[in-house]
Amino acid sequence: MKHNIKVIIPAYNEEGSIGKVIGDIPATVSEVIVVSNNSTDTTEAVAQKAGATVLSEKRKGYGYACLKGMEYIANQQEKPDIVVFLDGDYSDYPEELSKIVAPILEQDIDFVIGARTKELREAGSMTIPQEFGNWLATNLMKLFFGATFTDLGPFRAIKYDKLLALQMEDKTYGWTVEMQLKALKRKYTYIEVPVHYRNRIGVSKVSGTVKGAIFAGVKILGWIFKYSIKK
Repeated sequence: MKHNIKVIIPAYNEEGSIGKVIGDIPATVSEVIVVSNNSTDTTEAVAQKAGATVLSEKRKGYGYACLKGMEYIANQQEKPDIVVFLDGDYSDYPEELSKIVAPILEQDIDFVIGARTKELREAGSMTIPQEFGNWLATNLMKLFFGATFTDLGPFRAIKYDKLLALQMEDKTYGWTVEMQLKALKRKYTYIEVPVHYRNRIGVSKVSGTVKGAIFAGVKILGWIFKYSIKK
């Protein structure tokens, strides 16, 4: 049985990497959707040439881009079985998508996170603020919710109907942790799959700046504390 799998890739000025990302995605994927988040370079042209569906979201923010991709899918007649989220900077290994979706297809798991384990990470691929933020956020989720997450990795897959039920709303850096918190609240089955991670192409818009790192940290902690007191 062939499954309908769609990939959403938020991208802001990723002209040097987006073609590589799209090119390495397995052929089992039915559609690759690149959401250009107000890019000012040739990201859109490169993505189109590589075979992706390209959308434009002028409002800057990771969550805005992801929501744009979801809106596009919602307006399609044939809905996917699984939606995969993947970054456009080539830090993840797109060919590992097959092992990200395997637990959903083979074990009926609802939600899968690609965990950037230390043993599989290229030196320098995660900054100290990123590592600390991951450690703090996942430990707080363990403390408040009994979660077993070890990462807020952006490479993730979820059943489409389960994604819709989450009613995602964060527009910026809190998107990933919001998804994990809401999945916990709804008692979704979830699992982490170790994935490789390398130094990205270009400069990070989040961890590459002090402002970005602080803002992301505040958003992530804000979501966790909000859900720790929410009934």
